[in-house]
Formats: sequence, C-alpha cells, structure tokens
Amino acid sequence: MLGRLFTEHPRSLGMSWVGHGTGAIAIGLRMIGAGAACIVHAVIPGLFTETAGRTVASLHDHMVKRRASAPDPQAWPDYEI
Repeated sequence: MLGRLFTEHPRSLGMSWVGHGTGAIAIGLRMIGAGAACIVHAVIPGLFTETAGRTVASLHDHMVKRRASAPDPQAWPDYEI
C-alpha cells in the first residue's frame, strides 16, 4: 500500500519520488505565487495585470516539454502535476 502511494505514480512517469516531489513543489510554488498576484490584482487592478496568464502559459509549456522528453510520453496523462 505505501509503495503504491509513494512510488507508483512517479515510476509510471519514469521519475523518482524525489524528482517528482521536487518538480511538484516547484510547480505548486509558482501556482501559489500566481494566485497571490491575482488576489493583489483584484484589490489593485493596476498591479500584476499579466502575471497569472504568463504563469499558466509558462507552466503549460514546461509540462508539455517534460512530457515530450519522458521515456514513455504516451504513459503521461494530458495533464499532470
């Protein structure tokens, strides 16, 4: 059970637990930053006018490139974290 929870998903993507975790943390932090920028933008519309959109586009490009360079790109879902 523990093996399934911790290693099955990263292995299915050809990644280690540490590599997957590091990538997920990096993506999560960027998403949190973009979310915070959206909240500030809601209060002060002149700030962070393109931050969230640029972050989403950048993360999408990053994930598409990661999938393309994976050992088995077909094993990756259309979306991933």
